Amino acid sequence: MWPRIGGLRTLDLGVPGELRDRLNALVLSGAKRATAGLLEADYRAEGEEPESVGERLVLVGSEGERVAEVEVESVEVVAFGDVSWDFAQAEGEGSRSLGHWREVHIAYWRSAGHAVTDGTDIVCVRFRLVPPAG
Repeated sequence: MWPRIGGLRTLDLGVPGELRDRLNALVLSGAKRATAGLLEADYRAEGEEPESVGERLVLVGSEGERVAEVEVESVEVVAFGDVSWDFAQAEGEGSRSLGHWREVHIAYWRSAGHAVTDGTDIVCVRFRLVPPAG
């Protein structure tokens, strides 16, 4: 089960450290408006369902601290080989092409011990940054 902060599920991008800090900075700048996860390894193995439209998530930093809050705008489960260039661009991580996006993601998931094929189910989540209250 994923951690909760204030009753909301957390969104922990990448791995703690430089990668997470860079991804969080992209979210805060507005460049990153989407993220992808493995349906089996990231969701089902953790006993979690994919996010739902309108759900709010707490973006967490490398120490598990609250960085910001995002609201889910869309969720789609697609085969890895069917992820669109539009979605890859919304991730805001500087992919030069869909092929480059795929290479980077395969390498990341492989480093975490997960093999990905064109048929692997991917949860594609688009979100917006929620302005701080007050």
